[in-house]
Amino acid sequence: MTTPISNDEIVRLFNNMAAMLEIKGDSVFKIRAYQRAANTIEQLSWSLAAAATAGDDLRKIPGVGKAISEKVQEYVATGHVAAYDRLAEELPPNVLDLLEVPGMGPKTVKAAVDELGIGSVAELEQAALDGRLSQVPRMGKKSADNILRHIRAQRMRSDRTPLGIASETCAAVSAQLFDACPGLMSLTPAGSLRRWEETIGDLDLIAISDNPSETGPALASLPAVREVLVHGDAKTSVVVDPGIQIDLRAGEPDSLGAMLQYFTGSQQHNIRLRDYANRQGLSLNEYGITVMETGEVERFADEASFYARLGLPWIPPELRRGADELDLARSGNLPDLVTESDLKGDLHLHSDWSDGKFPLEEMVAAVADMGYQYMALTDHSQGLGVANGLTPDRLARQIEVLRSLQDRYDMIILCGSEVDIRADGAMDFPDDVLAMLDWVIASVHNAMTQHRDTMTQRIIRAMENPHVAAIGHASTRLLGRRDPVDFDIEALLQTARETGTAMEINAAPERLDLKDTNAARARELGVPLVINTDSHHTDGLTNRRFGVAVARRAQCGPEHILNTYPPAEFLAWLRSPKAQRTRRFDAMVASRVSESDS
Repeated sequence: MTTPISNDEIVRLFNNMAAMLEIKGDSVFKIRAYQRAANTIEQLSWSLAAAATAGDDLRKIPGVGKAISEKVQEYVATGHVAAYDRLAEELPPNVLDLLEVPGMGPKTVKAAVDELGIGSVAELEQAALDGRLSQVPRMGKKSADNILRHIRAQRMRSDRTPLGIASETCAAVSAQLFDACPGLMSLTPAGSLRRWEETIGDLDLIAISDNPSETGPALASLPAVREVLVHGDAKTSVVVDPGIQIDLRAGEPDSLGAMLQYFTGSQQHNIRLRDYANRQGLSLNEYGITVMETGEVERFADEASFYARLGLPWIPPELRRGADELDLARSGNLPDLVTESDLKGDLHLHSDWSDGKFPLEEMVAAVADMGYQYMALTDHSQGLGVANGLTPDRLARQIEVLRSLQDRYDMIILCGSEVDIRADGAMDFPDDVLAMLDWVIASVHNAMTQHRDTMTQRIIRAMENPHVAAIGHASTRLLGRRDPVDFDIEALLQTARETGTAMEINAAPERLDLKDTNAARARELGVPLVINTDSHHTDGLTNRRFGVAVARRAQCGPEHILNTYPPAEFLAWLRSPKAQRTRRFDAMVASRVSESDS
């Protein structure tokens, strides 16, 4: 049975056709038609392929006319579109790869193709190195150097997989392996995935089975396996789609503690732990702890007993970075880290009023089903046209709808908006519109190549707005796809502290923004952090685990996270004048710490 064509594949088809037409210099109206169709299809919450197969009239969809409808039908029926194939034949075979390089839009690609005959990223890199690219009209040396830097950055990223993709791959392979291996008792991720690092190299799995020798062959025979690299009794290494290497190590139940500790790492954590053990006359490896004087090997069924043998409490994997975690453990000062269950609300959510995939009512119901005590719907503001941003009139109507839902729920429903920070730092809504809202999260979505100083002052100006409660996904990065904007993070965090502005940890796995090191600095400065999912569909609500992991790596307890506080405390902070919020948050943290100490 063939896999149905997804909406994303159709969106990619029309975006690629628009890009190729623009590279060719074709009609701007035709280009926009494909772009408009792609944008519309991207926002559908139902399968376009299924509708086409059922014979539905696709022309009823805004932005889908006769020509677009026919191409959808052709693609769904055959897997190809003749017009796309003709366009591809008229251009260099790898020309679309050039569009993946930041700074290379369709017009720039057209110039590179026309002027230099460039048809691949490798040729583009060479042209940047030898100076030819800088001679292309409207390019210049600075732009050429930036493109070269982006190409090299992409190459460095290419051998690591973003956390979200690695997590999905791990879950899928684990489910298949349990089905294929009846004797499998447990399968636990280790390595950088268990430490919740933002990108993953190889994926490490620890298998515990009453018949360990069967797990390697079972993994090697899975349909997802593209290549078998190592196939032995203790270790099996394979490459699975989408190109991730999996290293599986199998053992018996009494070896789990040592194996899990050893292969979780990090390398620097294990080095420090090994040195600490050696000073006690002990030696560590994946099989257990060896008493050096007698040669006796002690085995451990769990990590807690492994660490306890060394006189240490269990150290959460997120903290195993080879920094100060051993010192904290030895002194009894390991932080009490935030957990998913600590979260009381989600304050960055989208519905189909802007670029979300589900109706407002369904999003609210799904949030309530999470057991939250409060939420904020934050559809985009008017300036973000590609996201169907709300005008002030539409926002006012949305507020009425949200207010009408309140009686149905015990959960507090806050009316919010993700308001665009314009290039000069002004807000995308005037102050009188912002004053209508309960919660304003301000974010950068355009003009991302601004100079460091300009970008810093741009976000600072937004923080100084009395209506802005939080800054969303401050760096704007997309892991593996878009580099962060350039700004002075210290200046931003200091200003957040001074202005009483919260900083978001965006839990969307492609963002994880703020990153852990910046979140740790915010914690140190006493800046309120808020963990949000930025969900555009109901399934995204469970992504909170990724945001919680970032906060845990930043050594954050629940007291550092604004949306772990009960509604009365959170709303007291929110409804205070901004000038008073820092002092109030300090008092909230002090009270929470005092309660936990007692």
